[in-house]
Amino acid sequence: MRICVYGAASSLINENFIKAGEELGRKMVERGHSLVFGGGRSGMMGAPARGVYEKGGHILGIAPKFFEENNPEVSFENCTEFIKTETMRERKRLLDESSDAFIVTPGGIGTFDEFFEVLTLKQLGRHNKAIVIFNIDKYYDSLIEMLEMAIKQKFVTKNCLDLYKVAYTVEEVLDYIENYNPSELDLTKVKIR
Repeated sequence: MRICVYGAASSLINENFIKAGEELGRKMVERGHSLVFGGGRSGMMGAPARGVYEKGGHILGIAPKFFEENNPEVSFENCTEFIKTETMRERKRLLDESSDAFIVTPGGIGTFDEFFEVLTLKQLGRHNKAIVIFNIDKYYDSLIEMLEMAIKQKFVTKNCLDLYKVAYTVEEVLDYIENYNPSELDLTKVKIR
C-alpha cells in the first residue's frame, strides 16, 4: 500500500518525534508498504523517509521546485522517485492521488492544512481512504479537543469522528490502515443538514 505521511519540516523539534517517525518508516516497509511524502529531509518529513530508506523501501517525494531554489539542500536525497511541481496546490493534489491512505504526524501550519484538506474531501465523498492522526506524545490533544468542541456546538456531526482514527503507537497506526474497510463508513451521515 502507498501511504502518504504528512509532518513538519522543522529541524528544531524534540528527538522523541524524530525517533517515532523513523520507526514508523521502518515498520511500514516491514509490513509491505511504501512512502509518499513531501520530499523534505528534516523534521517529521524526513524521519519516516530515513526509516523507509534504511529498510530498502520505495519512496516517492513530491515538492514544489521553489523549495530547492530557496534551499538546495532541503530535499531528501534518497527518494526512489521525486516529482517537482510548480505549485503547492499541485503538490497536495499529487500527494493525495498517489496515496492509498494518510498518516498525519506532528506538524505545523502545512500539516494542519494537509490534514483538513483530506478530511474535508473525505467528508464530501471525494475519497474514502484511511486517515490516521499519529498522536505522538499527545501532540494533537488540543486539535482533537477542538474537533470535539465543533461537534458539541453543532458545527460538525458526531459521525465525523468516523472519518479518521487517533492512534498513539506505530502498531495502532498501521493496524488501522491495514484493516480499514471503506464500505463500513456511511458518508451520508457526516454532513450537517
